[in-house]
Amino acid sequence: MKMHDVIVVGSGIGGTLFAALNHKKHDLLLLEKDANLGGCCSTFKRFNNHYNAGATTFVGYEEGHIVKRLFDEVGYKPNLKLSGVGVRIVQKEKEVDRVQAFEAFLKNVDEQYPNPNNRDFWETIKKVDEKFWQLKKLYYAKHSFSAYSKSIACVTELFKTYKSELFTSADGFIKKSLGDISTEYQAFIDAQLLITLQTKSKDLSLLTMALGLAYTFHKTYYVEGGMGSMIETLLEDVPYKRKEGVVKILKYNDHYEVHSNKEVYKSKNIVLNSTIYQSAQLFEDKAIKKYYSKFKFSDQSAFVVYMTIKSKVDFLHHYQIILDQKIPNSISNAFFVSFSDKEDEKLSKDGYSVTISTHTKANIWRGLSKQAYAQKKLETQEKIQEAFLNYFDTIQEDEISRVFSATSETFQSYIGRHNCGGEALKIKNLLSIPPCTTPFKGLYNVGDTVFAGQGWPGVALGVDVLNKEFNHG
Repeated sequence: MKMHDVIVVGSGIGGTLFAALNHKKHDLLLLEKDANLGGCCSTFKRFNNHYNAGATTFVGYEEGHIVKRLFDEVGYKPNLKLSGVGVRIVQKEKEVDRVQAFEAFLKNVDEQYPNPNNRDFWETIKKVDEKFWQLKKLYYAKHSFSAYSKSIACVTELFKTYKSELFTSADGFIKKSLGDISTEYQAFIDAQLLITLQTKSKDLSLLTMALGLAYTFHKTYYVEGGMGSMIETLLEDVPYKRKEGVVKILKYNDHYEVHSNKEVYKSKNIVLNSTIYQSAQLFEDKAIKKYYSKFKFSDQSAFVVYMTIKSKVDFLHHYQIILDQKIPNSISNAFFVSFSDKEDEKLSKDGYSVTISTHTKANIWRGLSKQAYAQKKLETQEKIQEAFLNYFDTIQEDEISRVFSATSETFQSYIGRHNCGGEALKIKNLLSIPPCTTPFKGLYNVGDTVFAGQGWPGVALGVDVLNKEFNHG
């Protein structure tokens, strides 16, 4: 049996970037459970139309930022269209366009959420974010002297850069700078944080809140042909196998044995792009199972509605709609809407391809009878569709030619994860976020449930650390 240098399990952003960076240096094989590459970042075909499975915004592709640096390293230039408006935030009659131009954004915020200290608040958010991406020693890993040394150097740089700001809570800063804000303004802030960081300001530090709120101060892009097209192209020259889910990994003294639903492989190293919460179930080794079991399962997940809409009206690429009441069977009163570009020949061939997502808990959908599950799913889908049509009043219901939805159970079935959206970066867990390294030689993790969290910039930063640990650690 052939011995690989490294097997990558999963083709999400993390697994894909690592594989693209390393397949020429090592005998590498990537295994993907689904027919589509990309995990939550995939694009799939159903009813003869294409839809983005989950992730739809692409940020961080600019000079001096980690995503562009890694893309340049592998020689990949994505097919992108700059979104003039990163996302339009809608709350009743209020509309705020999250544009990159700061003064235009601030003017819009002042009109909709007037506060004498808006400039101070949002300028601080922007500056804290800018300082973060200028840091030179961003690193977090464990289980070796070199890893700890680099992590300590990173923490030292953070202290020097941010000083007392590092210990400022998000809510404390909101109170200090904006005072007692309205419930509407708080909802405006929290809805955006749920999208970027999976939690609200009450759990965050100023630093993490700034990273979550400032992403649209960077260039925001639409990916032509769907998010999955980037993954497909990045993996073009990488050895990979689709529809091959890993069911068991056995640890031996000098290698690992990977059992898929089709074959058995040997490899000196394993990079898991599965969630850290579901990694234990892949192993029989007691020490490995114990290691992964210490990470408490985050049952944060997504409920996603997919539509094909035959409309001639022009739309922005992204909207976030904030409602008065929580959506049934969810943990949010907001949903994120992504329209395909009108000129996208693949996604828009039969009308707009629309992906709508909100936050839910995986446990809401577990253990239900078939009938109860279907009823809950339809209830949530119909509420979102109703609110969607209330805002987009130029769209008639009969223009929606297709509508269907997905829960955490759907994602588990296709891409092998109940949890969707990554680990929420909270004050209490900043120093306990799982690293890419493990105590076991040759076993690594990558993706949105380990450092540095979700989204292209966060996962890319984690890949950069893993790449250094794997090749030079």
